[in-house]
Amino acid sequence: MAAMKPRTGDGPLEVTKEGRGIVMRVPLEGGGRLVVELSTDEADALGEALRNACG
Repeated sequence: MAAMKPRTGDGPLEVTKEGRGIVMRVPLEGGGRLVVELSTDEADALGEALRNACG
């Protein structure tokens, strides 16, 4: 069962290494966060896609 944590505001974008994966917490408009767990390969691919999109 997931731990219930109080919402304390949006806060900044956070990326942490947890175990073998990388956890990214993205603040959302209207409150809350999107939490995504990625492998290192997925994180590399996401970084490359963002670099290509930004130009």
